[in-house]
Amino acid sequence: MATNAVISSKVLDHQLKPWLYGLGIIAVAGICVVLFRPKPIPVEVVTIKPGPLQVMVIEEGQTYLEERYLVSTPVAGYVPRLDFEVGDPVSQDQVIAQIDPLEFDNGVSAILAQINALQAEKTGVATLRPKTESLTQAEAKIKAVEAEIAADQAIATELRIRFIQAQQEQQRGEFLYRNGAISKQALETLALNTKAIAQNLEVAQQRLNQAQANLQEAIAARDELRATQQDPDYLLEVYDAQIRSLEAELANRTDQVQRTAIKAPISGQVLRLYQKNYQYLEAGQPLLELGDLQNLAVMVDVLSSEATQIQPGNPVIIDQWGGDRPLTGQVKRLEPAAFTKVSALGVEEQRVNVVVSLDDIPANLGDQYRVETQIVVWQARNVLQVPLSALFRCDEQWCVFLVEAGQAQAVAVEIGHKTEQNAQVKSGLAANDQVILYPSGDIQTGRRVQPQADRAAPTN
Repeated sequence: MATNAVISSKVLDHQLKPWLYGLGIIAVAGICVVLFRPKPIPVEVVTIKPGPLQVMVIEEGQTYLEERYLVSTPVAGYVPRLDFEVGDPVSQDQVIAQIDPLEFDNGVSAILAQINALQAEKTGVATLRPKTESLTQAEAKIKAVEAEIAADQAIATELRIRFIQAQQEQQRGEFLYRNGAISKQALETLALNTKAIAQNLEVAQQRLNQAQANLQEAIAARDELRATQQDPDYLLEVYDAQIRSLEAELANRTDQVQRTAIKAPISGQVLRLYQKNYQYLEAGQPLLELGDLQNLAVMVDVLSSEATQIQPGNPVIIDQWGGDRPLTGQVKRLEPAAFTKVSALGVEEQRVNVVVSLDDIPANLGDQYRVETQIVVWQARNVLQVPLSALFRCDEQWCVFLVEAGQAQAVAVEIGHKTEQNAQVKSGLAANDQVILYPSGDIQTGRRVQPQADRAAPTN
């Protein structure tokens, strides 16, 4: 019995040893696989979520006034010192400057005198033939009036010289008064003297004008006496034509007198001053520039390729203008023609001006201020989107690495609208999928990965 037991034990050992050897080999192989297989690659992942998406064209812009008014001198003359500074408010029809109207007033008086003379000649056309004594009296009257005119001209010339000297003395007095060299009373005396001489000059000029009118009348009377052989009807037509011509000139001179008062065309603010001091200016020279800052707009130049995406009415966000909140507006219009502009890198670009209207205009925003604009060309509320940093090119299409069961799987995706951060996903991904951000060349399909972060995809 003992012998049989020993034999059975040896047989059993012989049968178990191959199995034990096999199990040992399998265990060693398993340990080797565990020890030598590639370690998972640490990756940053993001969970794909739907959210709002805005596609924007971001460019610098500048505020500007679409309507600005350049106020110029309508007629030539002496313009006084402008009592305005840049930024001062003005009201519509407010008198900005008053050109000295004396020269134009004198011209009106002279034309009126000529019209009166012609009317007198016209009235005397039908008179009888003159007698010798009538002609003698007419010649005597002419000589008397000419003597009167010569005297009046001498007086007016003297007063004009004295007036210019008084103006110069008054200007020097104003300078001395500002520097404390003379008293206010002395300055007022100089001003009164200038005013008195000006009044005397005006009276003398009016007297001279009247004398010239009298001379014209006297000459007309004499000529009428001489023109005994002329056809009265023909003379009437001639006088009528001359009177119409003078009346047209009179209307022009009267209009010039009215335009010597230069008025503000709008209510707004002074943007620029071109003239400040008292001086003689020719017609058409600029005085100042006016604008209403409540009509501010923003001018933005964008690439012509981006301009094709912009439409009037697109919402606009205005930032970096100096305030504590962004401003809003809409695209008002796009200019139809592009222009060439050299970028900061020296590259020639075709750009298009876009005009943006503001919803509200802050009081501290002015003309030609720099701003940053974000023109929204497309937007949606619930868009599945993926970060651009997760995309890579594969076989002429866009792909991402999808994380499934701890492994990376390359998946082709179709994208739509893109921003600086995200892209719209049209197909290839679903909500709550996890994709790898910044995929490196070590990541391949089937490679084990170890997520280091899991965050929702940013939206913009």
